[in-house]
Amino acid sequence: MSQFYNGKRTRNIFSPTSDKRFKLSRSKLELFMRCPRCFYIDRRLGVGQPPGFPFNINSAIDELLKREFDEYRLAKKSHPLMQNANIEAVPAHHEQLDEWRENFKGVQTTHEKTGLIIHGAIDDLWITSQGEYLVVDYKATSKNGSVNIDAPWQISYKRQIEIYQWLLRQNGLTVSNTGYFVYCNGKKNSSRFDAHLDFDISLIPYEGDASWVETCILEAYNCLMSNTIPHENTDCDYCIYYSALNDSLENSS
Repeated sequence: MSQFYNGKRTRNIFSPTSDKRFKLSRSKLELFMRCPRCFYIDRRLGVGQPPGFPFNINSAIDELLKREFDEYRLAKKSHPLMQNANIEAVPAHHEQLDEWRENFKGVQTTHEKTGLIIHGAIDDLWITSQGEYLVVDYKATSKNGSVNIDAPWQISYKRQIEIYQWLLRQNGLTVSNTGYFVYCNGKKNSSRFDAHLDFDISLIPYEGDASWVETCILEAYNCLMSNTIPHENTDCDYCIYYSALNDSLENSS
């Protein structure tokens, strides 16, 4: 049976009167941070933003990195990238790791004050000799020069690490504030392709601060409970587009 009716989604819609636990993913909390209006229209009214193109090459790199780090996980050894960066840790063994990596499931916790089930799928988890877990996220791009996480739009990458840290702590793990990005940068300076692409791989540390997560969940919940759609966001491309479209339609009628 289709989950859509007259262009609107019929599943995964929040109802203020429902007693059923509502699942809210990390990516939807990120949407709320970017635009409460789009978040409300999506999760409360059932109309999501148009989907972007899938990043199939990035997904392939993620899968291959997981397999590679899993080899060292089984051997209980540090990966050479970790050794070269002087990271005193190994890929972590945990009975729930496969579940925590699974899309649409991931690391889950029920938020006590709202009853929302918050979840997100991690890429990897390392552990130090002191028993502290390190959240690891894989990224891939192809650009000139070295990669970093300094661009304003990469705040979403940082929040991603932080909410994973928060989720794992809610599951009883001792998690370091330090997380790592395994950032793969495809080289474009080869003379030929020859069905092969080389990458420079950087391990970029990031000191997370997950203190914003609790407030974000409460504000997102209050947004969903409201019967008023949030105002248009002048920093949101979707809000700007639909506002201009509505104005054009009204002027042409």
